[in-house]
Amino acid sequence: MSAIAREAGALLMQHFHQHLKIEYKGDADLVTAADRASEVLIRERIRQQWPTHDILGEEQGLSDQGSEYRWYVDPLDGTTNFAHGFPVFCVSIALEHHALEHQALEHQAQEREGERIAAVIYDPTRDELFSAERGRGAQLNGEAIHVSKTAALKESLLATGFPSRKRHKNPNIYFYHQITLHSHGVRRAGSAALDLCNVAAGRFDGFWEFNLNPWDTAAGVLIVEEAGGKVTRFDGAPFEIDSRETVASNGLIHEALLREFEDVFAGRGLEALPDPRVYER
Repeated sequence: MSAIAREAGALLMQHFHQHLKIEYKGDADLVTAADRASEVLIRERIRQQWPTHDILGEEQGLSDQGSEYRWYVDPLDGTTNFAHGFPVFCVSIALEHHALEHQALEHQAQEREGERIAAVIYDPTRDELFSAERGRGAQLNGEAIHVSKTAALKESLLATGFPSRKRHKNPNIYFYHQITLHSHGVRRAGSAALDLCNVAAGRFDGFWEFNLNPWDTAAGVLIVEEAGGKVTRFDGAPFEIDSRETVASNGLIHEALLREFEDVFAGRGLEALPDPRVYER
């Protein structure tokens, strides 16, 4: 997995240093030739070694062969950054194992909840390779990493992200505002996969985001958990790959972070945004 991610990252860097052709799929949902080329390369490498495995990728969707193994591939997480020349992006690959039950009556395989068993995220601009294997911890370039020991939300540095499209339907600006006031700061770097890695490495104390896709989170969540962190949905329920709610932390600030979410959702104690007209005067 690491070799595949490094090869895809090298390909991204070749495109990054060239003049980019940007295409827009929608209002602001762009895709570059690099996204496509990276995913083609990753799929080819997986098929060469594991021809019967299923693959779910951002650009080409699901290749379903009924396997008990499924790969989650984000060939370029941070496309907007990449397209604008801002060097914060990565390749994200995770492997999930499903136990298949055969039902004699229907002669069909029934899926249980899958378990992510291995993950690799590669940042080619910094040559940082994050990896994890279920039950064996998390590493950065082969060295063990652990979440931070910050225990107070007010002393924590957190990360979040905003969608590239339909931003007007996303309430995250309210959470950004409140948690900015109740923490040491919030960063918004533009790659959810790298944000999760930075929680795992202790650089961030927490991260949250709305409406992420399975390929955004599959690898990063396992890396956080194997580094000793905690990942749930906004109400504290167990994280699920298709829940579209992601709160990750070092575990120590998790309850405080969830209380902030509860208050914002309930509209309790919200501080008003300053009026710019008053500020100007």
